[in-house]
Amino acid sequence: MCVLKRFTALGRASENGHRTERSKMKSGISRRDFVRLGTAAVAASAATAAAADKAKVLPAEMQAATERKIRFVSIGTGIRGCDLLRSAVKVPNCECVGTADLYTMHQRAGQEAYGKDVPTVRDYRSLLDRKDVDAVIVAVADFQHRRVVLDCIDAGKDVYCEKPMSHNVVDGLAMVAAVQKNKRIFQAGSQRVSNVVYKKAAEMVKAGRLGEVTLIEGRTDRNSDSGAWVYPIAPDASAETIDWKAWLRDAPERPFDAARFFRWRCFSDYGEGVAGDLYVHLLSGMQCISGINAIPNRAFSMGSLTHFKDGRDFPDLLATLYDYPGATVSIRCNQNNASGGDSTVFYGREGTLSMNGNTLTFTPQDTRPQPEWYSLNGWTAEMKKKYYDDWWAAHPQKAGEPTLTETFTPPQGYDDTAAHLANFFRAVETREKVLEDEVFGNNTATACHMANYSYFHHAAALWDADSKAIKG
Repeated sequence: MCVLKRFTALGRASENGHRTERSKMKSGISRRDFVRLGTAAVAASAATAAAADKAKVLPAEMQAATERKIRFVSIGTGIRGCDLLRSAVKVPNCECVGTADLYTMHQRAGQEAYGKDVPTVRDYRSLLDRKDVDAVIVAVADFQHRRVVLDCIDAGKDVYCEKPMSHNVVDGLAMVAAVQKNKRIFQAGSQRVSNVVYKKAAEMVKAGRLGEVTLIEGRTDRNSDSGAWVYPIAPDASAETIDWKAWLRDAPERPFDAARFFRWRCFSDYGEGVAGDLYVHLLSGMQCISGINAIPNRAFSMGSLTHFKDGRDFPDLLATLYDYPGATVSIRCNQNNASGGDSTVFYGREGTLSMNGNTLTFTPQDTRPQPEWYSLNGWTAEMKKKYYDDWWAAHPQKAGEPTLTETFTPPQGYDDTAAHLANFFRAVETREKVLEDEVFGNNTATACHMANYSYFHHAAALWDADSKAIKG
């Protein structure tokens, strides 16, 4: 259940939200970041706490259908792979039975994250040969998604694939076709789709609380080296500890480069920049709330590479205007100033809905009729008085009616990644529809590809539905 608060003073809720965001930024490190820094002892402690979290009630659509555990393996145990394993511990109807990663330290980190010495290998294909494996978590670099996902599907496994679903349009279409042909369960990994706050927002939009929605805005702003993927390079990183040749399997050959391995999001050979890392969260949240599950008709981007001139291919500031069916959507990511935080705002004729971090705020618009004032500056006093007397006689209103602002927050300790995984594992058992299937995931990823296409081609990116391609 969401926690609901009401404020009779306009703006108080949003002020509190911004204050919370500022305090988070000042603290410099989040709880998730702290867990990432843990050693084996910290991992064991986290596993114990996660086990206690299993008792927390999940939404009905995410609860286990039976007592049978879904046995899964995780391909990729880097940053996000370890995050997913920590959250998977909280899901009662699943069990990790193996992991794979091309980097020796990542293999050990995955075991620590899950809290058990599960078997770990470098070549993931040996895990897919196992008949006791039901499903696979894919948490590898973007450019590897297509190959790994198709291998999983060919092996008869259901797949949870981290966002963005694809590295390019062709890859995405191939993945959709394979999932549907083989009737596999597929969930794209944008956890906001399972977040109770975003579900509450979707309910409010569907109920007509906002009236006609005219504009949707989203932004994720950062101002740190970490926020721009300038991650530290582990001291043991080398061609001996990392299978560089296997990692480059679907990318251009080049000598071992640890910076490219740890900071792959910076380079178009492997990632999609801010669009693939951050836009995809904003756009999947927008699709979830609005009910729009489509590729935009067109996208126009502008931006710049201002500060992080470290050889990367992508801009550190990107802003895109999208033309979606029935909605205008504006998305921005700035890696040079964090004041904007992480927010999504829906502007409707009857109200405004905003998500700041994990807090939802709804503020009604005052749509009561109002008398004209500006154009009456050219009227005589006598004519003004007659206008106002007639207007108020025709529009009697109660004075001092409060405008209520509502806020919603999730339960303390809520983990939307665990909820998203739980939805997937339940679907593996029941074969029911997941929240973020291959079509939803591909639509979101394609919008990200369109943003980058527009930026690099200095032109609007148009979606050609007949050829299923981006055209300029």
